[in-house]
Amino acid sequence: MHLAERLVVGYPYAGKWQRPPVDIVAVCMQQRPDDDLTEACAAECGFGIYPTVAAALRCGGTHLAVDGVLLVDAAVAGTSDRQPRRGTKAGSLLRQVVDVFQQEKRALPVFNYHQLAAGWDEAGGTSEPAQRLEFPLLAGSVLPVTWRLPALELPLECVVEEAVIIGGAPDPADYQALDALQCMVERRRGGETGIATMEVLRGDAVWRAAEQQRWSHALLEAALSRSDIMMGENVHPKDMANNGELPRLVKSPAAYCIEYLDGLRATVLNFHGAVGDYTFAARIQGTRQLQSTQFLLPVHRAGLATSCLVQQIVEMLMTGTSPRPLERSQLVTGLWRRCRNAGGAGQPARGTPELRIRYRAPHLSQFCQT
Repeated sequence: MHLAERLVVGYPYAGKWQRPPVDIVAVCMQQRPDDDLTEACAAECGFGIYPTVAAALRCGGTHLAVDGVLLVDAAVAGTSDRQPRRGTKAGSLLRQVVDVFQQEKRALPVFNYHQLAAGWDEAGGTSEPAQRLEFPLLAGSVLPVTWRLPALELPLECVVEEAVIIGGAPDPADYQALDALQCMVERRRGGETGIATMEVLRGDAVWRAAEQQRWSHALLEAALSRSDIMMGENVHPKDMANNGELPRLVKSPAAYCIEYLDGLRATVLNFHGAVGDYTFAARIQGTRQLQSTQFLLPVHRAGLATSCLVQQIVEMLMTGTSPRPLERSQLVTGLWRRCRNAGGAGQPARGTPELRIRYRAPHLSQFCQT
């Protein structure tokens, strides 16, 4: 996984090679691929390999012997940070870490890649000990901190009238798209207030909803105009919002229509087969021009975008403070679960009482601009 590798060998950031003041001293591998290099890396870098999470946290001894924890579920990470797969063990791994903290009556900074858990109940159960034991818990994906093209930061306390994000991951319940949407819209006036309802559309229902203007066609155009990974016979930039190619290229379209408690409408569109990147557009009150950007994931350097995330992890380990609100991860985890469990035929709009989560966005968006 790119994150652990960056901590071992360093990473490019701010125009130079960073050698983080962090050493990996213990590893627990619960999933091992056929080409696993953990043993060779351990021999070269000097860290221990342990059979359980608890043993790794204690470095084989009887007490906590590390200063921080990095959790990466291989099933979540997949073979590429561009297209993560659905995970199954993230919740149990995090629970095992919290169990050790409770036994030791001492806690450490934790980074958890992607969703907090495989289910919303586990996520809520994990965040409560984090608050009670007072340890920083950083969770999420690469997209909120990777480069943006252009470098769009919505003004804090702006009025967001509508937002659209488009992604092309093979998993319809695309965690990264949800994470990217939330890091943008949470900056609106009054802060995050939570979600009132969510409607899931799949298949032909997506195209019918588009014809009915369930989401702004102008925002769709603006978001697609930022894409530079387009599929089809002609892979050059093209007017995919209007040229009729989308229904032909996207075999299993999905749309998640989200209504926030303060009235904001946002739509997540999964157009796997037509695009291969993540693009965003929003209409801001008082601004005539639509705001749009691409969350940049370099095509030929799959691990490069993780440098921005590793920098955040290192800063949290050194300062003991998480740069992201934990509530964002709770909200995105809940949304991800709703999307994943919607079923093949989609669902009508339903209330989301578990997603009435309030918080304030960080003063700065914290995405990479170096």
